[in-house]
Amino acid sequence: MKNIILLGSTGSVGKSVLDVVRSYPDKFRIKALSANANISSLVKQAEEFAPDIIAVSDERAYAELKKKISAKTRVIAGAEAVEQLAASEEDDMVFMAISGTAALRPLIAALSAGKTVALASKEPVVSAGKLIKKIMEKNSSRILPVDSEHSAIMQCLAGRKKEDVRTLYITGSGGPLGNRMDCHADEISIERVLAHPKWNMGRKITVDSATLMNKGLEVIEARWLFDIPPDKIKVIIHPEAIIHSMVEFVDGTVNAGLFFPDMRFPILRALSFPDILKSDFPKLDFSDLGNISFSEPNTAAFPALEVAFSALRSGGTVPAVLNGANETAVKLFLSGRIKFGDIIKTVQKVMTGHKKIEDPSLEDIINSEKWASEEVLKCF
Repeated sequence: MKNIILLGSTGSVGKSVLDVVRSYPDKFRIKALSANANISSLVKQAEEFAPDIIAVSDERAYAELKKKISAKTRVIAGAEAVEQLAASEEDDMVFMAISGTAALRPLIAALSAGKTVALASKEPVVSAGKLIKKIMEKNSSRILPVDSEHSAIMQCLAGRKKEDVRTLYITGSGGPLGNRMDCHADEISIERVLAHPKWNMGRKITVDSATLMNKGLEVIEARWLFDIPPDKIKVIIHPEAIIHSMVEFVDGTVNAGLFFPDMRFPILRALSFPDILKSDFPKLDFSDLGNISFSEPNTAAFPALEVAFSALRSGGTVPAVLNGANETAVKLFLSGRIKFGDIIKTVQKVMTGHKKIEDPSLEDIINSEKWASEEVLKCF
């Protein structure tokens, strides 16, 4: 029985994790849950999974939560509660389903405690990849990626040395806009951007998919998770979303990771690692797949990918600025305050005005994200 600390249990990924755990009651136990302040969902989850402890970052939710859950479940609250939970020593795995940059401090806490972390949020590695790599090496901790693309790369590599790799191919469906701009960027509605043809994801990541920034963030994440330099990482558009990534080796052979577009596959692979468990999830029917196609990203219409590569090559605090600026610009778009075309233009503008710190501390990274967010708000 593997004990799981699930951080961010009330979000879309967290709910999918619980769906997988529900299917394997003899394999996994939810020992702890955390959320920001979604009390109603958290109470229902506590009733079903009976965790030993629950952490809420919003202290105002503490009293309400204590009234509604079993006395057997301990409740902690406050800004450091989730970090405390992430670093607790006795549990087998931390599953990081917290979205965005809010996952950074808990991730650092877990890795510093020598934990194995299943990571669904790419933003922490984007902002602090070099620092995270150092922490993992020092504490013998490990990240198991839950992004479908990075889960596929992990499976394709299967213990191979980085010197064996010629190219990592990260595939993308093309997002809600299909890798094409059939009207002016400023005319694209929020509703259209959120209508992803393949994946049911959160709002922020769906917007990133539409701009192709999601692929850029995945490139930066892959660089640090697999220790592969930027010039060996390539993005390719694959609308069918069946092949999630590929690895070309120096001998010219290619391994590809294929599975039905369902987040439960990479979640189960991370939860069960290093084992592989039988599942009843949708299987691929190769006779029914039809054509599988590939094309180059349309970087003329969607410059986010090149912007992300530029941030990765610049290094230091620049990826953190990219991350912070993009996250805030996406929020402004979703609130109707800016147009779709403004998102990446604003990110570029903020990156250009940043004074890079070459070898940043955690506080430098967090402050750079905050600075970038504030600079975006000044633009409008």
